[in-house]
Amino acid sequence: MKSKLVLDEAAMDRLAYTFDDLLLRPGYAELLLNQVNIETFFSRNIPLKIPIVSAAMDTVTEYELAIELAKAGGIGVIHRNLDPETQALHVARVKHHLNGLIEKPICVYKNQTIEQIKNMREQKGYGFHSFPVINPVNRSLVGILTGNDFEFCSNISQTAEEVMSTKVLTGSTECTFAEAYQKMREEKIKVLPLIDNEGKIHGMYVLSDVKRIIEGNIGAYNVDSKNRLRVAAAIGVREDAFERLEILVAENVDVVVIDTAHADSRSVIETLKDLKKNYDLDIVVGNISMPESAKRLADAGADGIKVGQGPGSICTTRVVSGAGRPQISAIYDCAKAIELLNIPICADGGIRYSGDITKAIAAGAHSVMLGSLLAGTEESPGETVPLQGKKWKDYRGMGSLGAMLESKGSRSRYLQDSTEKKKLVPEGVEGLVLCKGKLADKVLEYTGGLRSGMGYVGAASIEELREKGDFDRITDAGKLESKPHGILITKEAPNYREED
Repeated sequence: MKSKLVLDEAAMDRLAYTFDDLLLRPGYAELLLNQVNIETFFSRNIPLKIPIVSAAMDTVTEYELAIELAKAGGIGVIHRNLDPETQALHVARVKHHLNGLIEKPICVYKNQTIEQIKNMREQKGYGFHSFPVINPVNRSLVGILTGNDFEFCSNISQTAEEVMSTKVLTGSTECTFAEAYQKMREEKIKVLPLIDNEGKIHGMYVLSDVKRIIEGNIGAYNVDSKNRLRVAAAIGVREDAFERLEILVAENVDVVVIDTAHADSRSVIETLKDLKKNYDLDIVVGNISMPESAKRLADAGADGIKVGQGPGSICTTRVVSGAGRPQISAIYDCAKAIELLNIPICADGGIRYSGDITKAIAAGAHSVMLGSLLAGTEESPGETVPLQGKKWKDYRGMGSLGAMLESKGSRSRYLQDSTEKKKLVPEGVEGLVLCKGKLADKVLEYTGGLRSGMGYVGAASIEELREKGDFDRITDAGKLESKPHGILITKEAPNYREED
């Protein structure tokens, strides 16, 4: 990563900068904006089509937003204010949303009643209706239950065997994706189970998924090697980490994040080392803001490092504790400390405009984690609240009093264990954010600003932006000059709000 003169000099003087303190210096460019490559990595082995990760916050990332963000090319981190089983369920819903080959189809036994199967489907939150029916004795395939079978069943006490379709067209275990699609189209079937010579099921293709993959824009999706959407999940330390990870791995989580307010600690490092011994899985660790901290986490086996202590819009860590670092300097120093180790940096917090994404990456980040910029989208958790003629959604810090009172996950993230309100020390606030519409539209806005910034710098890729990007420190007059001035704005642009 290229040395940044302004930031190097600041480090020598113990001076630290954040986004509004600096502007990127423009350079020579040859490419059009739609030609720049914004693919990157969240961790060593987890790629991103766009450098956007959603924050592990209970007002930001649950399965709905994680699905849409993965379809946009990023990745969502399911928060840990959910109990382990519910969190794993959210991961499963993302992984089941789009399937090329379903390796382990959810099967039912022929002697189960339709009522039992419906209850199971509701409890698990499954969004699909097709279930292979198997013999409980030898586990061979005996039929298929589809949405039509459920719909036309007038007596839910009937068994699956009494309701199922017995004429089932199957494929061999060697059936390819393309062969399955052709076969389903020719035979006009929606489900194709794959069975071995003994009639046991070894996988299944579903037409709706296969068709979406072949005919849709899956090239823009962030998917794994089996064409399933990628998803991450937050875990804690020690017992919480192992309890969650065992269930999450069973649901094919792609990467986990040890999510703490101060990751340069004995408990985090010991947990990381133990997890790396027991699981072959990428582990991102955060949060930190010092270069020495980045080195320690890298030495302990981190596959990605999350940088940011106190920059979030709902975070009060710096004023409550007196600790933290301005974000641009934190990103640069941490990235520089481990630049030869192939460990991606995720910049977490402080981003208010799309231009801040460009600055964060130019300072050394490989991706950015967004909270407030994604909160308020249609896919984020929470109800819409009408206020002052506008629509709003709840947004709160994971260190807010409400989050801490509700969840052990929030308390442990900030190294607290008391359940008494008067003994808790909040490091965040609760509030409202304006409703922003569909997440896909906001992501286009944010990545559009990033592409524009890369164009000004003359960077054709994320790595080139990290290498080429350089900064000027600006004065207060420069900050005023950078925003609209001397005008009464009568029509706001979609990517700029005066109240920001």
